[in-house]
Amino acid sequence: MGKITGFMEFERIEEGYEPVAQRVKNYKEFVIGLDDAQAKVQAARCMDCGTPFCNNGCPVNNIIPDFNDLVFSQDWKTAIEVLHSTNNFPEFTGRICPAPCEAACTLNLNDDAVGIKSIEHAIIDKAWAEGWVKPEPASHKTGKKVAVVGSGPAGMAAAQQLARAGHDVTLFEKNDRVGGLLRYGIPDFKMEKSHIDRRMKQLEAEGVTVRTGVIVGELPKGSKVTNWAKETISPAQLEKDFDAVLLAGGSEQSRDLPIPGRELEGVHFAMEFLPQQNKVNAGDKLKGQLRADGKHVIVIGGGDTGSDCVGTSNRHGAASVTQFEVMPQPPEQENKPLVWPYWPLKLRTSSSHEEGCEREFAISTKEFVGKNGKLTGLKTVHVEFKDGKLVEIAGTEKEHKADLVFLAMGFVNPVASILEGFKVDKDARGNAKASTEEMGGYATNVPKVFVAGDMRRGQSLVVWAIREGRQAARAVDQFLMGHSELPR
Repeated sequence: MGKITGFMEFERIEEGYEPVAQRVKNYKEFVIGLDDAQAKVQAARCMDCGTPFCNNGCPVNNIIPDFNDLVFSQDWKTAIEVLHSTNNFPEFTGRICPAPCEAACTLNLNDDAVGIKSIEHAIIDKAWAEGWVKPEPASHKTGKKVAVVGSGPAGMAAAQQLARAGHDVTLFEKNDRVGGLLRYGIPDFKMEKSHIDRRMKQLEAEGVTVRTGVIVGELPKGSKVTNWAKETISPAQLEKDFDAVLLAGGSEQSRDLPIPGRELEGVHFAMEFLPQQNKVNAGDKLKGQLRADGKHVIVIGGGDTGSDCVGTSNRHGAASVTQFEVMPQPPEQENKPLVWPYWPLKLRTSSSHEEGCEREFAISTKEFVGKNGKLTGLKTVHVEFKDGKLVEIAGTEKEHKADLVFLAMGFVNPVASILEGFKVDKDARGNAKASTEEMGGYATNVPKVFVAGDMRRGQSLVVWAIREGRQAARAVDQFLMGHSELPR
């Protein structure tokens, strides 16, 4: 512990933001990270508790008290070694993770949590700036070939771990650039894609072969899933060519809203909208890009994807942006003694909300209305919980003006046809069926076919994807070699 009384002496220091008027003019990151002195003070607040709940609150089990102490001592090089021992890509999580570790922080019981995420962000940014992040190629090759399907955080983490174990890894991505939903889901203003490109250079230097624009299996006809593939490979071909196959794609099937008027022009999935802007930001030209300029935008869904639609619409110059959430408005402050150390239900206001957005809670959309096939508005009703069910409140019906609606209600499952192509068993939710046990974990019912990330657990966080990618890599290594020295 860096300073025994630090948690009593120092207040939490938040990362800064560029002013709204400035940041909405572009798609660049606008968070101002902690400098060395601020990071030291923030690290001094860590109490090094007898039981550091933050470790278990973090899905990758980051060794948080240790790297806090190292930052307090200004031993940044050892701090990144500790951080990398559990997390392949802290520049991703340091930017977009919601920080369940901070919810679990012991100091959070009666004070503000230690700014763990901001410290992680500071460590990895300094490591890149100082040139400490270098390729770590395997000292020997095993001669085994592994195909990793999907280049999101789960696939990237698995590919890196397997390459470092000495296997010949080929990473397949159906879109034109690697990164999965990190690339074509997360807006650039939350995480610029140079961070992915930099890591991919490291992976390639470690021996990972990357094949973009290649889809394994087929998407159903009329699918709205983002797909810029120019080549198709059959599951059978992968099983023939590789000693093991790891499926690490995303949960990409968006939840639909099948109500009257759904077919109207102007009603779109969020994942039709967000990938297009990221592609344009990368320098590509798109015909017929979905734009919110001068339009009245309604986003249905109160989560992070909905918030991303809000931020992107504001940058387009939307006339108005409104976000609907069917659940009641949560409390502004959680009951900490009741929920700690678990992730609390409380009102969360994102940076995108602060840029301009009206939010409505406990509201259900009943119908999309339009004229000449084009959306002009939608009809809603307020709802409340009765006997454990959401029921409509009589007399609260209303019609809202809308030129553009984005459905951001989450993702239901991975693309079924991909799993069916491999004949992988699915669970009741349509995800690939596999356990996480140390022995036999991440293995499907199909010999030498493994699965990890959203494709196995359903829609989740980047940090969970990294965890599953790392653990699945160990499972594949054990399968191929009979043992594994990779961390679990």
